[in-house]
Amino acid sequence: MAAGVRSVCIVLLCLSGEVLTGRDFYKILGVSKSASVKDIKKAYRKLALQLHPDRNPDDPAAQDKFQDLGAAYEVLSDEEKRKQYDMYGEEGLKEGRQGSHDDIFSHFFGDFGFMFGGGPRHQDRNIPRGSDIIVDLEVTLEEVYSGNFVEVVRNKPVAKQAPGKRKCNCRQEMRTTQLGPGRFQMTQEMVCDECPNVKLVNEERTLEVEIEPGVRDGMEYPFIGEGEPHIDGEPGDLKFRIKVLKHPIFERRGDDLYTNVTISLVEALIGFEMVISHLDGHKVQIVRDKITKPGAKVWKKGEGLPNFDNNNIRGSLIITFDVDFPREQLTGDQKEGIKQLLKQGPVKKVYNGLQGY
Repeated sequence: MAAGVRSVCIVLLCLSGEVLTGRDFYKILGVSKSASVKDIKKAYRKLALQLHPDRNPDDPAAQDKFQDLGAAYEVLSDEEKRKQYDMYGEEGLKEGRQGSHDDIFSHFFGDFGFMFGGGPRHQDRNIPRGSDIIVDLEVTLEEVYSGNFVEVVRNKPVAKQAPGKRKCNCRQEMRTTQLGPGRFQMTQEMVCDECPNVKLVNEERTLEVEIEPGVRDGMEYPFIGEGEPHIDGEPGDLKFRIKVLKHPIFERRGDDLYTNVTISLVEALIGFEMVISHLDGHKVQIVRDKITKPGAKVWKKGEGLPNFDNNNIRGSLIITFDVDFPREQLTGDQKEGIKQLLKQGPVKKVYNGLQGY
C-alpha cells in the first residue's frame, strides 16, 4: 500500500513539475538553448510556413501548434523575456502581456499571410487594389555570404472607420427613358453606393526581411498587403528589391568571388605565405613555393559564395596576383649580379596579346 501511495505521489510531482515548467519553447522551435537570435528567426520563419493552419486544414491541432510557435518566438527573440524564461520557465512570464501571433507572422510575410501556392496572390478583378511599392534594399556582401535578418520600419497608411457616410463603388450606368410611343432616350449617369466613411492613419510597422545566403542582385522579397492602400478594396504589395553593395576587397561574379593580391618582386621570385580574411572572418591560407608571375591566378574551391538554391554548393575564390617592382634604379653591379643569378637571356617577342597569339 505504501509503495502504491509513493508511486501516485511521484506521478503527481511529475505532473505538477510539468505544469509549472510549461511549454518547452526551445523544443517547439527546434533550436538549442545557445541559439542566437538569428538562428531563432530562421527557425521561426521556416516552421511558420510548415505549420500555418491554412497549409494544414486536416489537422485539428494545427491552430494550437501555430500559436505555440508564435509564443515560443515572441519569448526567445526578446532578450529580457528569454532570460526570465530560462530562469523560471513559462510560469515566470504569466504577468507579462504576450502579443498576437498574427502580428508576429505579418512581420515576416505581410498582412495577408503567405501565398502557399508559391505564386502571386489571387486577384479578383472586381475588387480594386492599391499600387505595389518597390523599395531597393541595400545589403552587404557579408550578408550575402552568411545571411541575415534586416528590420525595416515602415509608416503604413491604414484605413480606420470615421463618422458619417461616403460615396463608394461609383460606376457609369445607362438609364433608358421613354419619350413616347416607340421612342426612347438612353443617357449615361454616375451611380454610387453609400459606404461607411474611412480615413487613412499612418501606423508604424516593423518588417523582418530575411537576407538568404547567396541571394542574387535584383531578387524581390514580397510582403503581401503592405503596399499602397485602397479605400474601396485591397492594399497592394510591398516588394523589397535586393541591391548588393560594392565591396572593397571582393568582387562577385555568380557564386565566385574575385580578389587581387599585390606581392613584392622578392616574394614573386622566392615564394611566400599569407592569409586572407574572408567575409565571415575565417582565414584562407595561401602558400606559394614557386615563381609567381604578374597576373597569375590561384583558385580556392569552395571558398566562394553559397549557391542560392542549394547552400551546400559554394563557388570558388579566384585570387589574381600583381607584382610590385622596386622603384629605385639598380646600380651596374646589382644589374650584373641579377644577370648572373637568373642566367636568363634576352627575350623580345612581339605578338598580338589581345588575341592570345
